[in-house]
This record gives sequence, C-alpha cells and structure tokens, in this order.
Amino acid sequence: MATITKEEVRHVAHLARLAITDEEVEHFTEQLAKIVQFADKLNELDTTNVEPTTHVLPLENVLREDKSIAGLDREVMMKNVKDQEAGQVKVPAIMD
Repeated sequence: MATITKEEVRHVAHLARLAITDEEVEHFTEQLAKIVQFADKLNELDTTNVEPTTHVLPLENVLREDKSIAGLDREVMMKNVKDQEAGQVKVPAIMD
C-alpha cells in the first residue's frame, strides 16, 4: 500500500471541514501511516480456503410461533376506567 502524505491528510481534513494545524498534520500523517502499515500485514495472510463473509458469527433471526391468543375481557378492563363512552376510554380533548 502507498504511504499517506501530508497533502492527503490536509485534503481529508478539508473534506471533513476540519481546521488542523501543521503540527496536527504531521501527527496524523504519522498515525495514518502506521495504521496503513498494520492493515498491509493482512495481505501476508493466506486466505485461499477462507470463504468471504460479512460477519464472523452466524446470524439467525429468532422468532416465536405466530399464534393468536385471547385478549383481555373488555368489561373487566373498563371497570378501572374513570370515564368511558360506547365501550371506549374517554379522555380530555387536547385540541380545540
């Protein structure tokens, strides 16, 4: 892989709308160069028999069985309601 230049660091900072000093450019150039060198070590690995993957662990949706169950009895529920009308809970109006 190519090394990271100071101009590239300045360009990325500009794209990210970051104001960085010359000292920061020097610092980030060194840091990014080390990161690129470390990532380049992955090219040394033999991945001939390794299947491509998007996740290291197998992912599986766990869903419950879809079965209907009886709901609560409306009359029993409405016993706890302060104000009701036509089998519905009546609440104060919030709009004129």
